[in-house]
Formats: sequence, structure tokens, C-alpha cells
Amino acid sequence: MNKPFTIICPLDFSECSLNALEYATRLAISYKAKLILFHVINKEDYLKLAPLDAEGLHQKEFLEEKMTRLFETVKREVGDKEVSLDWTMVEGKIVDQILESSQSLNADLVVIGTEGMNDLRKNIVGSRASLIVEKSEIDVMVIPRKVYFKPFKKLVYSTDYYEEDKLAIQKIAEFARLYDAEIDIVHVTQRQKLIDKTLHQVMIDELKPFVRYTKVNYVLKSFRDDLALGLESYLQTSKGDMLITLSKKKSFFEKIFTQSISKKMAYFINKPLWVIKRF
Repeated sequence: MNKPFTIICPLDFSECSLNALEYATRLAISYKAKLILFHVINKEDYLKLAPLDAEGLHQKEFLEEKMTRLFETVKREVGDKEVSLDWTMVEGKIVDQILESSQSLNADLVVIGTEGMNDLRKNIVGSRASLIVEKSEIDVMVIPRKVYFKPFKKLVYSTDYYEEDKLAIQKIAEFARLYDAEIDIVHVTQRQKLIDKTLHQVMIDELKPFVRYTKVNYVLKSFRDDLALGLESYLQTSKGDMLITLSKKKSFFEKIFTQSISKKMAYFINKPLWVIKRF
């Protein structure tokens, strides 16, 4: 029997994480997946709230009650759909436990919330969401706090002409079929030269045999400003519902999410980001 597609959704009961849970639930329904609600008990944080409860027994009972109630809410939301639900709590450092548990639970996707640009502004690779994206070995979908789920109509895949694009686009097409969504495969450049057009055509010719999906557009865009701003502009004007990128070493973060331009990345406030880690 094949393993069901498994989604893990880390929760801290904030509006941000509950919004991510809404996304995770909708995705689980579409995938007919297993959805795991996940909470990390950070004992140091809870001791600050209740210093007399040194063993954290009352906090643990309180958290178990909250997780149970949340689980029941999601269960009612799912109804009779083909979704398997579970929840779990572990104690430890939040980022470390999310990374370790996503592996031990054999998850396929981590869906995590972020406050948006403010979560990234101080240190682009220092926030929890960014650290998870950077260090995770499985796919991560980052959901900004004020973004609410709606069926996807257009997915924007940012490519830098990697060989792995051939595998990534197959994975994206599988996702797009769930929503009958378009896929825009976009390369942004700061040049307007013949070599760019030639390379782009080579990419198209190489990718097409791997794309068994009809609603695919190949786009080459040149921008004089930062590449990130160009990508932001395209995402907005094309009415893309999600930005997708392939994680290959640190190239994406070096080119798109550098410290200097992260403050300008408005799209991260109102567009989900899916970082593909494996195939």
C-alpha cells in the first residue's frame, strides 16, 4: 500500500499559524492526504508564564486540551473527505523539532505561517520560517498571516535554468491539476540580449517533453531593477496565486532574498511561497 501524501503543520496557536492550518487543511482535502497538527513545547517560554509549575504539568495539560479542541475543529471541517488526521506534541527547540519531526514522521510537505515581511526583515535567514525553509530536507510552503485560502488559478515558478527544473515542473503540474490552474514558468534577467532569448528557448525545448500538462506558459522578463522586484512585479501583474522556487543550495536566497532587498519584497506579505526541496 502506497504511503499517503503527508502534510505537517506546526502550530503555536497564533493567528499566523492558524491561517497556515487553514491552508494545510484545504491542501490535505485536495491531496486526500494525511494531515498532522504539530506543536513544540518550549519549556523555557512556558516557565516564564507559570514559574511555579517547574515541571510544566499544568502547561502540558493546557496544551493538550488546546490541541484536542483544534483537532476536533479540523475534523469537523474535513467532514467525510478522504483525509487522515493526527496531532502530536514534542518538547524542545522549535526549529530543530520541526525539522527533526518532519523527517521522523515521513512528511512530504511542511506548511508554516509567517508574519510576512516583518518576519524576514531583521535577518533573512534568522527567523524561524526562514530557517526552516533553509534547513528543511522536505518541501516547505510558507503562508503569510493575512493570506486566506482560495483555489489556485495561477502558479508562478521562478526558474534559473536548472537541470532539476525537469523534475520540479512535473511536481508542480501534479499540484496544478488539483485546481486546474495555469503554470507560468518565469525567468527574470537584468539583461536584454540575444543570449537570454536563446537560453530561454533552449529551456523551453528541454522542458516540454517533461511537461504533461497543457496550461503552461513560458515567460522571459527583463528588469533593470533588482531581480526580486522584477519577480514581484510579474507575480502581481500576472495575478499569480503562489510563487514557487526550486531550492538549489543557497542560490535562491542569494539572488532573491538578500538582506538589502528583503524589505522591498511586498509579495511576501500577500503571496504564499512554495520551496521545492526534493522530488
